[in-house]
Amino acid sequence: MVTTDPRVDAYIGKAALFAQPVLRHLRALIHQACPDVVETIKWSFPHFLYKDDMLCSMAAFTSHIVFSFWKAPLMKDPALMQRAREEQAMGHLGRIRALTDLPTGNKIRAYIREAMRLNDAGVKPARSKKGTAPAPSMPDIFELALNKNKKARGGFNSLTPSQQRDYITWLNEAKTSATRQKRLQQTLEWVEAGKDRNWKYR
Repeated sequence: MVTTDPRVDAYIGKAALFAQPVLRHLRALIHQACPDVVETIKWSFPHFLYKDDMLCSMAAFTSHIVFSFWKAPLMKDPALMQRAREEQAMGHLGRIRALTDLPTGNKIRAYIREAMRLNDAGVKPARSKKGTAPAPSMPDIFELALNKNKKARGGFNSLTPSQQRDYITWLNEAKTSATRQKRLQQTLEWVEAGKDRNWKYR
């Protein structure tokens, strides 16, 4: 029996009209491939758990949707592995604006089943190697702003770790309070739209 979370229904209902059929389609594929999946909301957007471990997530933004596998770097498909390595990628299925941007249903179900096997085996994502530079600390004003703006929080959390560091470093490097405030407003606008800091240069 399919078990759904009403918060996911509400999330889809509030998404942009272009996004709703895509989100419903992805959700249906997840339940088809993994009948025991558990839906939840984390960081303000839908996540799907299997055997008490993260399986995948989806998020809708102003002009696109992202779909991500928690353990994509460990999966065998070359395209998924490449996107997992590319820090500029948004989600592991690329930028999605319509159903036609998605792989076939069979392909997505195969991805989900592979992710399930990793959870069955108890495989965990690799930890960062020791000796790497410590992550920059998030400015208090940024943390406070994200706590007040759920859409920006979801957008920021959907970015890769290096994309998040880009924004945090940029804010920390501001020399004056006026510059910091200007950068904060720009950051919130971009992350709310699902954009990394260098989106204009691609």
